[in-house]
Amino acid sequence: MLETAIVGGGLAGASLALALARQGVASALIERQSPGQLRAEETDGRTTALAAGPRGLMEAIGVWETLATHAGAITDIRVSDRGSAMKLHFDHRDVGGEPMGHIVENYRLRRALLDRVASEPLIQCYWECALTGFEAGATHVRLMLDGSQVIEARLAVAADGRGSALRRFAGIGVRAVDYKQTAIVCCVAHAFPHEGIAHERFLDGGPFAILPMTDGPAGEHRSSVVWTERRPLAEHLLTLDRPALERELARRFGDFLGALSIQGGTWSYPLSVTAATRLTGPRLALAGEAAHGMHPIAGQGFNVSVRDIECLSGVVGKAVSLGQDPGADTLLRGYAKRRWPDIAAMLAATDGLNRLFMTDLPPLTLGRRLGIAAIDRIPPLKRRFQQHAMGLGLFGKA
Repeated sequence: MLETAIVGGGLAGASLALALARQGVASALIERQSPGQLRAEETDGRTTALAAGPRGLMEAIGVWETLATHAGAITDIRVSDRGSAMKLHFDHRDVGGEPMGHIVENYRLRRALLDRVASEPLIQCYWECALTGFEAGATHVRLMLDGSQVIEARLAVAADGRGSALRRFAGIGVRAVDYKQTAIVCCVAHAFPHEGIAHERFLDGGPFAILPMTDGPAGEHRSSVVWTERRPLAEHLLTLDRPALERELARRFGDFLGALSIQGGTWSYPLSVTAATRLTGPRLALAGEAAHGMHPIAGQGFNVSVRDIECLSGVVGKAVSLGQDPGADTLLRGYAKRRWPDIAAMLAATDGLNRLFMTDLPPLTLGRRLGIAAIDRIPPLKRRFQQHAMGLGLFGKA
C-alpha cells in the first residue's frame, strides 16, 4: 500500500510529491488534466513570485537548475499609493545582497516539475483521472476514480486547488469572500530595462503590480503585469481592442520604461479569499489553495503553499523513516498546529491590505500613507517586512 495519495498535479501537488520522494516516501499523484494541458504555454498566462526562502525547495527537489535561466530576479521592490509622494523601497542590499525573489512563468514552473515527476520512480501518476469518491478508514483511505479505479493509501492530501473535490468529499467546509475585483494578467514588452525592480502601485481599482521577467527570445525587455480593477470596469476593459487596452494599460503603467506593448494573450481572474474550516480530517491533510486562497496583493500565495509542502513533507517523511503511521491523528494535528498561525496571518494581512488601500476615507488614506513613510524610515521594521516578503515568515520556516 502506498504511503500517500495526492489529489492535484499542479504546482502544489507536484512539488509535494517530489518533496516526499526526496525523503523516500512513495506517492500516487492524481490529476484530472493531461500532462499536455498542464504544460501548455497558453494555459493561464500567470507568473509566480518565488521568494528567496521557498526557492530552496525548488533547489532541493531538483527543478531550480532548469528554471534559473528563465527566472527574472527581483532586486528591489517599490511600493506607492496613488498620487502620494510617500514611498516604500525595499533594497536587496539591505538583506545580504541576494535577489529578494524571482518571477517565473507558471507554464515553465509546471514543465520543470512535470519533467522531474516523470523521472521519479517513487511517484505513480494517474493523469486525466477525476475523483469520484473518498473513504477514510481506521488504517487507510480509499480514493475512487472514474473508470472504476481505486487507490489505497495511508494518507490522502488535497492539493487540488480552491474548488478541491477531495476537500468536498471529505466534508470540510470553506469560507469565501468575493472581493468584486478582477485581476487582468498579461506580459508587457517595454523599451527600457527594468533593472530587476518590482513595483506595487495602489490605484483606485486595486493593486497594480509590475514584475520583472527575463528578456524575451528577441531580446525584448519584459515585465509581467497583474492589474486589479473593480469587476464592472475590468469587464469593460476586456472588451476593448488591443490598441485601446494598451492605452489604458499605459495610463496606469506610466512611461518610466518607455513605449510598451502587450505580448501574447490577456487573461482575467475573479478575486476572492478562501479558507478551509479545517486543515485536516481523518487520514487527510489539505495543502496549497485547497487550504487557503488569498488576494495576489503581496504575491505570497504560492510561497505560503511551499511552506505547507515543507511542513507536511517533513512530518510525513520523519514518520515513515521511523516506521510510524503517516496518517495518524497526532501527526496531522501537529501539521495543522504548525501551519495555521502562518496561514491565518497571511490571509489577514492580504485581506486587510486590499481593504485598506481600496478605501478613499481621508483618515485611513492619511494613515496608510504615513505608515508607508514610517516603515521606509525605520530600518529594523523595514528589514522585518522585507524578510517576510522573501519567504522567511513571521513565524520562521515551517
